[in-house]
Amino acid sequence: MRVLPLFIALSIIGCSAETAPAPDAKTPSNAAEITAPSGAYVLDPSHASLVFRVDHLGFSHYTASFDRFDAALNFDPSAPETMTLSASIDVSSLDIPTPPDGFLEELLGVDWFDADTHPEIIFHSNELIPTGPNSARVDGNMTMLGTTVPLSFDVTYKGGYAGYPPYDPNARIGFIAEGKINRSHFGLDTGLPPEGSTMGVADLVTFRIDAEFTGPPAEEANNNP
Repeated sequence: MRVLPLFIALSIIGCSAETAPAPDAKTPSNAAEITAPSGAYVLDPSHASLVFRVDHLGFSHYTASFDRFDAALNFDPSAPETMTLSASIDVSSLDIPTPPDGFLEELLGVDWFDADTHPEIIFHSNELIPTGPNSARVDGNMTMLGTTVPLSFDVTYKGGYAGYPPYDPNARIGFIAEGKINRSHFGLDTGLPPEGSTMGVADLVTFRIDAEFTGPPAEEANNNP
């Protein structure tokens, strides 16, 4: 029976130029149908992205990202209730498009993310609840600006394999995670619009994480049923 492995937290699925198979190599035709082994998985940062959006004045959705984040996943498709995830985001890696002079520094300052005092955003999972053959809800706690708040988000399992020697010898699995937070719950209330107005930066923040994880080498997986 297919089950959804657990994830958070935030790449475009595919092989990098360094690990891409040769053009004449026979590649798996449907990664979602291939079973990856149980074990400890870590984020592949070269195939990961974490993007968030927030309404600005009611006129547009301002889009930004974090460039450095990490995650560790205990993966067992035969017992999804035992899976656990821990993830962290380097707040100083905030990346915004074409910022005006000084704006990035302002966002990292005390009125917004306060990166010097609170350099990391942390997530720890508590529970996984399957919602379909390749989807689930992940429940856990997120800590930002020194405040811990329950967080739930939806994940979609994109597939995986036990390894593809000699190009990609380790197991690999991929996910999309999507969710939302109210920034005011963490005390980040700078610029909130007055009630009934959109004249400011909205409270609701949506996010999407695309990511691949790498696991044990094929030889190790074969020796651990």
